[in-house]
Amino acid sequence: MIHIDIQDELPVDPALLETAARQTLDYAHSLQQTGLTLVIGDNLLLQHYNQQYRGIDAPTDVLSFPASYIDPDTQEQYLGDVLVSLPAAQQQAAVGGQTLIEELQLLVVHGVLHLLGYDHIEPEETRRMQAAQDAVMGLLGSQNSPYL
Repeated sequence: MIHIDIQDELPVDPALLETAARQTLDYAHSLQQTGLTLVIGDNLLLQHYNQQYRGIDAPTDVLSFPASYIDPDTQEQYLGDVLVSLPAAQQQAAVGGQTLIEELQLLVVHGVLHLLGYDHIEPEETRRMQAAQDAVMGLLGSQNSPYL
């Protein structure tokens, strides 16, 4: 199950974000019974968690918190949480020339890929993650997947 928690009013349909997460899971051939949470918040929320868990006292666009455990109530594998900053997505969409929904979907795809073990620290990891991100964004109908 994909749970979406939105701090404020979201100017797009949350189902489109769920679709982005599901497409990412499908692309990675993740288990059908997989759960995760998407949190759409403001820069203060992202800054708080960025400081607490990464030691960086600044907002960011997306954070992923892998969990990977079996929920005792549903027997689903719970992958973790993805936090997305709505203001950062709005700003990046305006600068990058894509729609807000494309940017939000990109951030969701990026965050879910991190939950699935993708990373972009080493050049080969970056190429692998970029290819996955591009493929999923293509499945979502977007031709715009900025480099990591």
